[in-house]
Amino acid sequence: MSQVSAETLTLHVPMALRKHGRRKTIVQPEGAPIARRQIDNTMIKTLARAFRWRRILELGTFATITELAAAEKIDPSYLSRVLRLNNLAPDIVEAIVEGRQIGGATMAMLLNAVPAEWGQQHRLFALNT
Repeated sequence: MSQVSAETLTLHVPMALRKHGRRKTIVQPEGAPIARRQIDNTMIKTLARAFRWRRILELGTFATITELAAAEKIDPSYLSRVLRLNNLAPDIVEAIVEGRQIGGATMAMLLNAVPAEWGQQHRLFALNT
């Protein structure tokens, strides 16, 4: 790092660009820590559905989960499981949206046995708050 003037700062960041098909990726130097963010679009879409469906029910557009499921042309059991995602701790939702890995969580794990208590969720997903 060298300073050019009092208002300008020049930084040297060791990296290389590599082409993979039409995409360019940044290659970090040897030994640099790799921060991987793997955004799971399926999880994000399912979370969005959960929040949307909760809002529809809160507004009274449909009186029951069964009516909403019929309107969405999906199984009421699936809709109920997705709705439970509204009970996820906010920092777990944030981690999913930001692509931070949360204890190897899968969509099946989220839709099945997620405890209601946030502390238990943190232990399940090994998320440190």
